[in-house]
Amino acid sequence: MGEIVVRYTVKPGRAEENRRLVERVDAEIAERAPAGFRYATLCLADGVSFVHVASLEEGRDNPLGAIAAFADFTRDIAERCVEPPEAQDASIVGSYGLPG
Repeated sequence: MGEIVVRYTVKPGRAEENRRLVERVDAEIAERAPAGFRYATLCLADGVSFVHVASLEEGRDNPLGAIAAFADFTRDIAERCVEPPEAQDASIVGSYGLPG
């Protein structure tokens, strides 16, 4: 998998719901602590745009398929969004405290 970045914009009034769903995903990932996997979600300054960044070490299975909260998060994502999720492969050029 390497690194992947997903960006989307939710409808007005749906940002807090999205944030709660993301927090559940983060909590379940932290509880399971999958080896070789790093995941972060950012809310941009506009309050309605979100960016997810995932990093998976080579040879590891993507744990998101086994995360119940992730299934809940993705279930109605298209209905929550004005701008649907767009995923792009990425590579870390430089970082502090992040794998690189």
